[in-house]
Amino acid sequence: MEKEQSSKIEENINDKSVTSEQSKDDEKSKEEKVELTPEDKIKELEEKLVRTLAEMENQRRRFEKEKDDAFEYGGFSFARESLNLIDNFDRAKQSLENDEKIKNSDLLQKVLDHLDIVKKDLISIFKKNNIEEIIAVDKKLDPNLHQAMMEVEDDNKEPGTIVQEIQKGFKMKDRLLRPSLVAVSKKTEKNDEKIEEKAKK
Repeated sequence: MEKEQSSKIEENINDKSVTSEQSKDDEKSKEEKVELTPEDKIKELEEKLVRTLAEMENQRRRFEKEKDDAFEYGGFSFARESLNLIDNFDRAKQSLENDEKIKNSDLLQKVLDHLDIVKKDLISIFKKNNIEEIIAVDKKLDPNLHQAMMEVEDDNKEPGTIVQEIQKGFKMKDRLLRPSLVAVSKKTEKNDEKIEEKAKK
């Protein structure tokens, strides 16, 4: 039994030495394959150089675009926040016009005139900085520029036409600062259709 075990051990040792020799031979053949000729090395380095130069050019273009965008749209968030000023001018004017105590006074008219002057100056500053009001009323609803808040039955207008502007929208060059909040027209439902719908429910 001891002889059998010792022979098995010897076989294992021989197998291990054979496999280790084979693995050494495999490594040598891999190293031989990995070794490149000088021409191949030059070709590989040229390819790496071309890829690196292309990456650098792409990075330069990205940087230029980001720089241009930062220059053109740098005041984008400031402009968006400034839109509240126009909204507040409109609310103030409407509030003063609806105040019964001062409704027909000369003082009210002077205040309204001054508010209009300040608002015009603000709009002029916006235009100089490429901020424009979105024209909405009587236009077709454009989901890129308008946000429909409600539908109004109106047979005189084509369905989907903006009939009321709830809040003005603005854009800066080609970018949307704020969509116009609008009401759009829809066909008037006939009484027969309304009765049928109620009956189905």
